[in-house]
Amino acid sequence: MNFEQFSLDPRIVAGIEAMGYTVLTPIQEQAIPVVLTGRDILGIAQTGTGKTAAFILPILQRLTYGPLRQVRALIVAPTRELADQIYDVSVALGRHTKVRSAAVYGGVGKGAQVAALQRGVEILIACPGRLLDLVGEGHIDLSHVEVLVLDEADRMCDMGFLPDVRRILKLLPTQRQTLFFSATMPDEIRALADSILHQPATVQIGIIAPAQSVSHALYPIPRTLKKDLLLALLERTATGRVLIFTRTKYRARNLAHDLAKRKYNVAALQGNMSQNKRQEALDGFRDGKYDILVATDIAARGIDVTDITHVINFDIPDTVDAYTHRIGRTGRVEQTGEAFTFVEPEDAILVRDIEKVLKERIERRRLPDFDYGDFSPEDWGRVPAPRQPRPAPAPQRRRDRNVDRRPDPVRASQRRKPQPQ
Repeated sequence: MNFEQFSLDPRIVAGIEAMGYTVLTPIQEQAIPVVLTGRDILGIAQTGTGKTAAFILPILQRLTYGPLRQVRALIVAPTRELADQIYDVSVALGRHTKVRSAAVYGGVGKGAQVAALQRGVEILIACPGRLLDLVGEGHIDLSHVEVLVLDEADRMCDMGFLPDVRRILKLLPTQRQTLFFSATMPDEIRALADSILHQPATVQIGIIAPAQSVSHALYPIPRTLKKDLLLALLERTATGRVLIFTRTKYRARNLAHDLAKRKYNVAALQGNMSQNKRQEALDGFRDGKYDILVATDIAARGIDVTDITHVINFDIPDTVDAYTHRIGRTGRVEQTGEAFTFVEPEDAILVRDIEKVLKERIERRRLPDFDYGDFSPEDWGRVPAPRQPRPAPAPQRRRDRNVDRRPDPVRASQRRKPQPQ
């Protein structure tokens, strides 16, 4: 199936052709015709499935007709990287129309964003905090919004944005179309969806799990040997673009520095960087300047690079959902990818939870000729022998609280009396 079946405006079709889109992805095939009818949608789909075009194209079709230079579609995203990604797709697909888009998010000055808003836009892509700031300052009028998109709703929950999202909902017209997208459906997200969607159509692509085009492998390793194992693995593995995840900003920065010293084309992406440096790292990774990007979880949802061949979890994430989001960066849009996860002894429980979602056991690997020292990868995850119970301490005689415990002066004087030589 292709895009011709939707009878889109010729100007939008020209944008599709310029982007090189030919065959519909499953979520586009299911979601676009429903959105075109004006119905609410609950979309459950993994990252990298073509979801952005699935809602941008119907929005452009709707906004091509009607008033211009007022915010008629609001797209709320959890991260700056994802907001920029949606903005780029919106501009590219709508380049031959009169529809304008703008993205607003924190971490950068407001001047350029306010200037874009003053020129007038129809599609506004926003992170919750900056959106509320600009609304409060009178720069944004949300009273004309016809379509609301909540993208990566579960990630917004993870990042603590749900109170802000609820404040935003109160500023919008009650009569609107709402498109709700999430990769997972925890209870909080399900409750939010139920409260804001009106008789939605549910579009679910596959199970809520990492893409089936990704192969998984575990590398048991003690923490002290992780960097050495990573270097050995990169030397021996044929890779394209590699995305490495760490748990902390400090580790991401230092690991990227260590790889750069060994002549790898690498950049770091973490929260303490300025927006310009973050964008330079993303653009460089996307354009091929960097072969390796070392990132914290904040970047897991915002990297739109379709040819990432390997995701390496230098540190295993904290939750199964976070694992899903990380792994979603490879094996995108029918391509294959590999996911390597370094696991320490205490990670065994989380690994079992991940395997329940995958419905299969993840292969354990030992890197040949690598010096593991005293550590045995084959013993990782085995149930340790039960500890022998300690003997119970001897019962102590309970002292009677009613007995006078003051020292007997006679006995005390006898104890102090010197004994004859």
